Amino acid sequence: MPPKKHSTSKTSLNTAPSLPAAIPNWPALKPLIPTSDLTLHTLLPSQIVTISQFFTSTLCKTYVNFLKELPLTTTPGKRKKGDALRFNDRFQVFDEAFANRLWLETGLRELVCGSEDEDYDREDEQQEGMTRQERRELWGGDVMGLNPNIRIYRYTKGQYFDCHYDESNTLTLATKPSPTPAKTTWTLLLYLTSPATGCIGGETVFYPDEMTFGGKKNVVEKEVVVGLETGMCLLHKHGNDCMLEEKFWKERNG
Repeated sequence: MPPKKHSTSKTSLNTAPSLPAAIPNWPALKPLIPTSDLTLHTLLPSQIVTISQFFTSTLCKTYVNFLKELPLTTTPGKRKKGDALRFNDRFQVFDEAFANRLWLETGLRELVCGSEDEDYDREDEQQEGMTRQERRELWGGDVMGLNPNIRIYRYTKGQYFDCHYDESNTLTLATKPSPTPAKTTWTLLLYLTSPATGCIGGETVFYPDEMTFGGKKNVVEKEVVVGLETGMCLLHKHGNDCMLEEKFWKERNG
């Protein structure tokens, strides 16, 4: 597929929440592997990053069983004007406490922001592989945490999520002593199942596009296909620099 340029009329993923849902009693985020054993793996510079074993297989099983009890809604196969066509089951809730737990208890903050030690020096930067300025450029500023808009997606055989761009959102984080205005720059996806659990299909694919990396125009000439891996965290840039994204057809449940 030839590279495409972003268009002002692009099909987007509408992130506006519908009616408020009751906040679930989420299971504890245990067991987890030590943060020191987690690493950021770059699939596409400045665009796609993964973290393997972000959730352990045991924790994934716990959440799969828990999520079966949530009132997921199956979307109709009709697209609203301006929205991406998707056919899947979804649960959405605004939960600042759970977003904060995912950010702080899993080691994600340390992976994304690096050390917050006041004695942080060049040797620390070399060990982490990025300077603080490089982190700001990668993530789009000083990272505050995760968007409290939590979405659970379930795909059964034949379901899919058609091509779309993820939009950036503005929000206000309930920080103390005063709220903090923020803007989202990356999407975080967490896979709870994979071929290892009997789930076949459902890969996420990013299509060729013309992007601006570090102030220079670059062309991504080949699609990037991200296969399912139990417990893997996938981060990809969204907003004006978002790549065209699609969720492949699910072939078998697991």
